[in-house]
Amino acid sequence: MHTKSQARSESDIQTVSVLTLGCSKNIVDSETLMGGISKHNLALCDAPEDADALIINTCGFIEQAKEESINTILDATRLKSAGTIKKLIVAGCLSDRYGEDLRREIPEVDHYFGTMAFDEILKVLTPDFKYDLLGDRVLTTPAHFAYLKISEGCDNPCSFCAIPLMRGGHKSRPIEEIEAEVRTLVGQGVKEFVVVAQDLTYFGLDLYGKRVLADLLRRISDIDGVRWIRLMYAYPAKFPRDILPVIAERSNICNYLDMPLQHVSTDVLKSMRRGITRRATEELIDHIRSAVPDIHLRTTFICGYPAEQTQHFDELCEFVAKTAFERLGVFQYSQEDNTVAHLLGDSVSVEEKERRCQALMEIQREISLAKNEQKIGSRLEVVIDEQRGGEYQGRSEFDAPEVDNEVFVRSAGHLSPGDFVTIEVTDASEYDLFGDLVASEAHLPA
Repeated sequence: MHTKSQARSESDIQTVSVLTLGCSKNIVDSETLMGGISKHNLALCDAPEDADALIINTCGFIEQAKEESINTILDATRLKSAGTIKKLIVAGCLSDRYGEDLRREIPEVDHYFGTMAFDEILKVLTPDFKYDLLGDRVLTTPAHFAYLKISEGCDNPCSFCAIPLMRGGHKSRPIEEIEAEVRTLVGQGVKEFVVVAQDLTYFGLDLYGKRVLADLLRRISDIDGVRWIRLMYAYPAKFPRDILPVIAERSNICNYLDMPLQHVSTDVLKSMRRGITRRATEELIDHIRSAVPDIHLRTTFICGYPAEQTQHFDELCEFVAKTAFERLGVFQYSQEDNTVAHLLGDSVSVEEKERRCQALMEIQREISLAKNEQKIGSRLEVVIDEQRGGEYQGRSEFDAPEVDNEVFVRSAGHLSPGDFVTIEVTDASEYDLFGDLVASEAHLPA
């Protein structure tokens, strides 16, 4: 832990703390920035109060996230006013979208930057800025897994979403660059790669003139040391079905897919500008489950969108009960400035949005319990994330970090984070599995 010398001048920045809010894409941005900070001989520290400079990487996606970001900035200004930190920098989505308003309302912040402004931030931290020292990441996740961002921005026209306003249009990374990053991270001990983007399915369209996610998956799954690859944030319209045989045939690509549907009523989907109907959605789900029989689908829905009438929500509930997703999340609609849906108003009360969210999650709770109970007596491969008391907490290939089920493992021997083990499932709850160790990583097949 680094502490500050009271003798330093106000302009002398030697320690930096980076505070990340929001999604996994923001985590990757912060890790990239931290890599640049470290290479410029600035020390990183966890606690803001121990740093000369604090960088807040904000989220501006929905109202709740914006409030969290603003409150975090205000807390940081108090540290600066007290002299605890010398320089306060705000970056990320909220700063990108509301920079002028923030400068006016919170002038105590020294600098506001948009998303991915790594070089600009480093220039205000050090007089010795060098472009050739950008690139590597400092991982903030547990050492055995990392988020792998393959593109930036989004070209989809969803009426409710402000991501294109903050992140711009879709920009794919070259396949060779992604491969090199995976090899570097494997060399650092990373075994699981969570592939993320605002929309995975557009990958390659801008660089190669076609969607090439399947090609990317083949190439990174061929890299020695890559144990698990999981896919998050796939757009359902124009879904690249050629990835499904790759998922089915490659043992290190998890039978897992995160595909946010947002709604299922064709009327609501049309208002949302999602480019798909209920019939096409159901056909796509059937095709995915047929092509990859053991796949676990994660999706998310928005409750309280202005065009969602009672009959539309009832239709959504019926669809969720019928389709029985393995993983599901729900968000309340958040009215966002300058989006198409903003013109529709915010007609559904907060109380009604909460009621609808709770009703949908109650349906999912019963589905999740039934699916988990079906796993009792079966064997699963599990990666160990941490030790909790007298047992270990991990995840199966069907569970992404932070958002999905946890697996609690009893073992007479010692296990370490990043170990892959085989367990027998002995019990289940709505969102957790419990099991006994059958084999440790050393005894698993290569």
